[in-house]
Amino acid sequence: MLMLGWMDREAMRRTLTEGRVTFWSRSRQEYWRKGDTSGHVQYVRSAALDCDADTLLVTVEQVGAACHTGTRTCFDGDPLLVAHGAATTD
Repeated sequence: MLMLGWMDREAMRRTLTEGRVTFWSRSRQEYWRKGDTSGHVQYVRSAALDCDADTLLVTVEQVGAACHTGTRTCFDGDPLLVAHGAATTD
């Protein structure tokens, strides 16, 4: 898993037709394509809907970092430990 982003129908349409991942920014209220400013492009290799058709899993060829911090993935932090049903950080 590289990152998690928000898409609406139009972002999904653009992603599937253009072959590059497009997201909808809820804070800026605009579409953005991964890599347009950073050069860290995501090329779509495959896409699959979940059983409820409300989540899209996009497999990509990642050029450069996926995270704005410069790391390959946005999930590089320490993993959460789960003990007795409660999430902890150690």
